Amino acid sequence: MSEAFNVADIFGKDVFNDSVMQERLPKKVYRDLKKTIEEGKELDLATADVIAHEMKEWAIEKGATHYTHWFQPLTGVTAEKHDSFISAPLLNGKVLMSFSGKELIKGEPDASSFPSGGLRATFEARGYTAWDCTSPAFVRHDAAGATLCIPTAFCSYTGEALDQKTPLLRSMEAINEQSIRLLRLFGNTTSKKVTPSVGPEQEYFLVDAEKFFQRKDLIYTGRTLFGAMPPKGQELDDHYFGTIRQRIAGFMKNVNEELWKVGVTAKTQHNEVAPAQHELAPIYAEANVAVDHNHLVMQTLKRVACQHGMKCLLHEKPFAGVNGSGKHNNWSLTTDDGKNLLDPGKTPHENIQFLLVLTCILKAVDRHADLLRESAADPGNDHRLGANEAPPAIISIFLGEQLEDVMEQLIVTGEATHSIKGGRLETGVRTLPELAKDATDRNRTSPFAFTGNKFEFRMVGSRDSIAGPNVVLNTIVAEAFAEACDVLESADDFSLAVHDLIKKYAAEHQRIVFNGNGYSDEWVKEAEKRGLPNIKSMVEAIPALTTEKAVAMFEKFKVFTKAELESRAEIKYENYAKAINIEARTMIDMASKQFIPAVIKYTKSLADTVIAVKTAGADTSVQSEALEEVSKLLAETKKANVKLSELVGQAAAMEEGEAKARFYHFDVVPAMEALRAPVDKLEMIVDKEAWPMPSYGDLIFEV
Repeated sequence: MSEAFNVADIFGKDVFNDSVMQERLPKKVYRDLKKTIEEGKELDLATADVIAHEMKEWAIEKGATHYTHWFQPLTGVTAEKHDSFISAPLLNGKVLMSFSGKELIKGEPDASSFPSGGLRATFEARGYTAWDCTSPAFVRHDAAGATLCIPTAFCSYTGEALDQKTPLLRSMEAINEQSIRLLRLFGNTTSKKVTPSVGPEQEYFLVDAEKFFQRKDLIYTGRTLFGAMPPKGQELDDHYFGTIRQRIAGFMKNVNEELWKVGVTAKTQHNEVAPAQHELAPIYAEANVAVDHNHLVMQTLKRVACQHGMKCLLHEKPFAGVNGSGKHNNWSLTTDDGKNLLDPGKTPHENIQFLLVLTCILKAVDRHADLLRESAADPGNDHRLGANEAPPAIISIFLGEQLEDVMEQLIVTGEATHSIKGGRLETGVRTLPELAKDATDRNRTSPFAFTGNKFEFRMVGSRDSIAGPNVVLNTIVAEAFAEACDVLESADDFSLAVHDLIKKYAAEHQRIVFNGNGYSDEWVKEAEKRGLPNIKSMVEAIPALTTEKAVAMFEKFKVFTKAELESRAEIKYENYAKAINIEARTMIDMASKQFIPAVIKYTKSLADTVIAVKTAGADTSVQSEALEEVSKLLAETKKANVKLSELVGQAAAMEEGEAKARFYHFDVVPAMEALRAPVDKLEMIVDKEAWPMPSYGDLIFEV
């Protein structure tokens, strides 16, 4: 039995949170820091010195020997450089442990070694990390000991954002400013700040570590590049919400404990629909804190899995034939005094402020559907989106019966007079309690669904940072709010103007609303009729970053400059090409060194069997047919492997950029599929003992 613990006792114990600061910092220093956090007031160096000293003392008490500026470069993962608290040695042979305000506020990693998309030349190395005091520092305990981690932004010497956090913080300022404008129009004079609130659900797979290390594709790419489906997959839906196996339960317990210590509000855990797939969801947090926490979640899942003899797979599609993994990004807007701008109340048809917010979001998503799709684009998600397991690649909004009815009333008559009520749920069993029924069902096929008092953006990839999607959401909604405020602030009759604007937005952007089955072929045709974009791949999504409308919007709200957007597009093309190149080369390596030799050996065994049986005078038709089939598939494998090798060679000679990425997508990826097909067929024929690696059945059912 593992040792029991009280969650309240351990939650946030390793976080330099508000209660710790209030306890340890002088009152004036604490007040100044709170003003910086809440109002953006600049922090002077003397105050930073005091904070740094207390943070260091607290961290040392936790066992910390080093500190790090923990940041999010454009690699998709976090980065850190560790420095010890040791300063100059003293005359008595002892050392002084110190940490200054300057060290707290600013770090200096090598900017040229991270992706910059041409913003920095190779020889231009200087970059800065800047303390994000709105996300609390924490002490992380691992094999390296205890390390004080300070969440930071990362920018170049010339000020361009080289990370995920800087644009996110800029977008949060934009949505805050425009939301406050809107609230003031409705007479709200008390709310001082509006913050995007985010709750990301994290899906993941767990496999046995010993089997993981027997597969080069999992080691190098995080997904299986070959593999035939076992007799049983997920068709019985028996894994979904099923009893959690003891090995997995022990893992989840340790994950929760580690996350709670660093202040992550891990709330929900369950088996997902695919075998070996699971989910973890936290309680909502401010967007930038939620982004930091989600990185901690992913890192903790991987670290704790290793401690339990397993490997955590965060790839969007680690196994063909079963559901992939996503990350549902639940997004809402909340004031500092607790009001949710997306709460419709009991009578949404009478809630004019909510209806304006809602129709502004319809406008934002309709206008920038391409940007929202791009924010969820990565090589792994190309295997997932639109594959009858996740949202389609077409952006649409699910509002549900209640809100769709309100919208219809507005469009047809110009005024909404009623809202559909939920009623009671009748189960037909007298001993069960009566249940209140929501006025709206849920729609799991919708990529952007309203779910009561928030929107759920369901397209985000499981291993991706949620920073990008939230930057886009914050900025496109800020733009829609700003345009609405421009109209209403100059209106002679506010009440009439706001009703007209709500009706106008509802009518002009109703094409984005779809409550039906997003997986159906009929929806694809209907979406085309409506003029909605159907962007099927990452390389086709990237151009959305640099359109005139995107550049104009991001520059207007000071979230991205044109140069920063162009750099991100360049980085994404390069990352796509590199990811597919690694996968293709891994396939070539596995086919050349494992599958082809193993099958050649097996065909010799079959041939020897045919000769032996024929010599004995018995019928060899079965053995001969098997030998012929295996030999035919072996020849297909060899031919496809040669073709893929040629294409990878062609790609290597191309310059980095859009053309190379498109070549990988439209030429190399189909060649990879052509190589996989005969190998997967061979796996179903060749003796299991002769097959050179664990099968899907071994990986997903023996965890």
